[in-house]
Amino acid sequence: HVHLLESGGGVVQAGGSLRLSCAASGCTFSNYAMGWFRQAPGKERAFVAAISRSGSGTPSADSVKGRFTISRDNAKNTVWLQMNNLKPEDTALYYCAAKFSPFDRRSYSLPAEYYYWGQGTQVTVSS
Repeated sequence: HVHLLESGGGVVQAGGSLRLSCAASGCTFSNYAMGWFRQAPGKERAFVAAISRSGSGTPSADSVKGRFTISRDNAKNTVWLQMNNLKPEDTALYYCAAKFSPFDRRSYSLPAEYYYWGQGTQVTVSS
């Protein structure tokens, strides 16, 4: 059973930075593509960024391009989301997700494509 544990959320002022971590266990991490999603109150869960199992594919949502960076270390079973220049509209519960993938370079941007999810970590950006 794949278990995902997010950390690193918090309260930050606009323009600040946070680094979210997602530690995976119970799986061969290098076989899984990973993704970050977020959900604000009253809104649907939305794609933020994804990374292929090899780390070579890293698409991101237009709203975070140039500000957020996803990365992974397969030796540490961890994926990160570096968030810079945060804005109040980035306030949300951020989720890490994992999908078994037979492809080294394929990444996935739809929530329905992911089977395993963490509990989420709250990010609040004050203006």
